[in-house]
Amino acid sequence: MQRIGFLGPEGTFSQRAALIYITDKPSELVGMSSIRETLLAVQHGELDLAVIPYENSLEGSVNVVLDILAWEVDLHIINELTLPISQTLMINPGARWQDITEVFTHPQSAGQCRLFLETQLPQAKLYLTNSNSEGANQAKKNGITAGAIGAEQAAEIFGLEVAVCDIQDNRNNFTRFVVVGKNPAHNTSDQNKTSIVFSTEHKPGSLACILDIFSLWDINMSKIESRPSRGKLGRYIFFIDIEGHMTDPDVRDALTMVKRKTTFYKFLGSYPRVDSN
Repeated sequence: MQRIGFLGPEGTFSQRAALIYITDKPSELVGMSSIRETLLAVQHGELDLAVIPYENSLEGSVNVVLDILAWEVDLHIINELTLPISQTLMINPGARWQDITEVFTHPQSAGQCRLFLETQLPQAKLYLTNSNSEGANQAKKNGITAGAIGAEQAAEIFGLEVAVCDIQDNRNNFTRFVVVGKNPAHNTSDQNKTSIVFSTEHKPGSLACILDIFSLWDINMSKIESRPSRGKLGRYIFFIDIEGHMTDPDVRDALTMVKRKTTFYKFLGSYPRVDSN
């Protein structure tokens, strides 16, 4: 039986994504206290896989995940899934949500609900937590002055009440989760995605040269994002998603050329692609 980690404790969106992933798979779900702890547990063999949030349609990528995958672990993305996200304001029984002065939540959820917090709860101080469930637990401890933002199921788990539903800035709110393990995925799908991270020489046209390689091989690029290289100011690494699997001849040849023309290159995985339409 596989041990699969998620950002816990119970009641997080990550747990919901993990439950979707393990449907019909004999697995043990293990809640972890942080994304970094979850990924390191897979790296050290304490977990077989992890289901982690990768990017959100409103807030963009989860930067801590990108940084850890690039620099701290040697893991592969083996699958992905998308989850519609409905953010909920939870309060203690007997409280009025308009009167709370503290809100506890994860940074991604806070960003997704920025307008609600600014317009409906301008008096409330925001406290960022490692997970939404941790925030719900803290709100319960702090009493009627405190509220939390997160998944609706967390209210029942931590003895809170749902005060307001769908408080995210846009109803079209989805999070992409990835499943990460030590071994690469086999090519079992007709629709695949490949993720890499790299850096180039710091000179004009170096990034364009890399992008031209994908154009030359007629490979569609679905995402590009930069992160600081942890070196000099103004130097970046680039995360790219392309359509296709590493075993496809065109993808293999294109990536071989990319690797030759980069100063840093890391293959993050080829895996079944979720249709985003």
